[in-house]
Amino acid sequence: MSTALPLTEAPPGLRAGTMKKLYTRIVLYCFVLFIINYLDRVNVGFAALQMNEELGLTPRIFGIGAGIFFLGYMAFEVPSNLILHKVGPRIWIARIMVTWGIISCAMAFTAGPWSFYILRFLLGVAEAGFAPGILLYLTYWFPAKERGRAVAGFMTATVLSSVIGAPLSGWLISSTHDFAGFSGWQWMFLLEGAPAIILGVVTFFYLVDRPEQDRHWLTPAERDWLVAELRQEQSAVAGHGMEDFRAIFRDSRVWLLTLVYMCNGIAIYGVVLWLPQIVKSIGGLTNLQTGLVSAIPFVFAAIGLIVIARNSDRTGERKLHTALSGLFGGLFLAASAFAPTPLIGLALLCCAAFVLWATLGVFWTLPTQFLTGAAAAGGLAAINGFAQLGGFFGPTLVGWVRESTGSFTYSLLALAVFPVIGCLICLSLKARRDA
Repeated sequence: MSTALPLTEAPPGLRAGTMKKLYTRIVLYCFVLFIINYLDRVNVGFAALQMNEELGLTPRIFGIGAGIFFLGYMAFEVPSNLILHKVGPRIWIARIMVTWGIISCAMAFTAGPWSFYILRFLLGVAEAGFAPGILLYLTYWFPAKERGRAVAGFMTATVLSSVIGAPLSGWLISSTHDFAGFSGWQWMFLLEGAPAIILGVVTFFYLVDRPEQDRHWLTPAERDWLVAELRQEQSAVAGHGMEDFRAIFRDSRVWLLTLVYMCNGIAIYGVVLWLPQIVKSIGGLTNLQTGLVSAIPFVFAAIGLIVIARNSDRTGERKLHTALSGLFGGLFLAASAFAPTPLIGLALLCCAAFVLWATLGVFWTLPTQFLTGAAAAGGLAAINGFAQLGGFFGPTLVGWVRESTGSFTYSLLALAVFPVIGCLICLSLKARRDA
């Protein structure tokens, strides 16, 4: 039987070699899963290019339906993550994926406002726990110093999903329209929902819950070193943090972080779910062209997410990276609202995406500085879950302002206010550097 190696006695290259394996076998796989997850969450924005007219959905109805997903998501987030902590990520993440895949396919049979509301709400219920579940899973495998990069790698899927999904969705709704009696938006939901069901089954057989249980991914020396390092970190966090789930609701840091993530989420989801219609409003673009143009800001978002997370890992600084990314994201978003030409507006949206989406990677290193055990499971879910009010409020706000003013200008300006507020809240937090 091998002997665990303390952190200070780890042979040269052991840490780097272990992390390289984990990035390949865990982060890359979870990255693929999150691409599917995020695409099924936001592809309704492309469905709207055909669906709204066919079903008679007004901007206000679409905004409510797009956002109501997050109410279902919020309601079941914490219980879902607590179940995951108890039964293990492998079983629970597989269950989540199969369930959301079935409901995503059922979105193809939306018949009017009420079925739209109900199916979007149920999709949120089904997806609840996936993102925070993966975030919790990463804490089981990655030491704090590598966690920012690991989370950023996972979160990059949110933007790459749009880079891939935008042209794919645009192509599907154009090329499959009226095939076998179904509209293009219906085929899009069916074809983009099926991979979640398939990969859910794969996930059940592929994932390993914790390093202690691994017999295939790591060598005995790598596994023992990783287990020792993670236990050492957990002991350190326990000395100044919390493990009791109930205590998270009495900790002001949890609620302040929730507000930060909610403010950023209002802007992010307001843009994501309405971007195809914002681009389409420029005029003269086909659905496929709209998909291609809509993908451009997310290329910049992916680059910004990785670059800023790596710099945060290098310096060990978390709070300022999160706060300033939100601040500049809000400023660029506001500037895009008053751009004199569509090209300049698109360029400013790209700048906003570069910094605004970077908050998704660095932010999640903050709560794990003081949460561990059941408190980490419940705390990550509580922050992510309650913050989903931003996902409801953002698209709904855009729909209300768009219908009231007939323009997206004031919608973008309204969204821009919230990341700036999130910056100010984040700056009020006490946070330490990760060694």
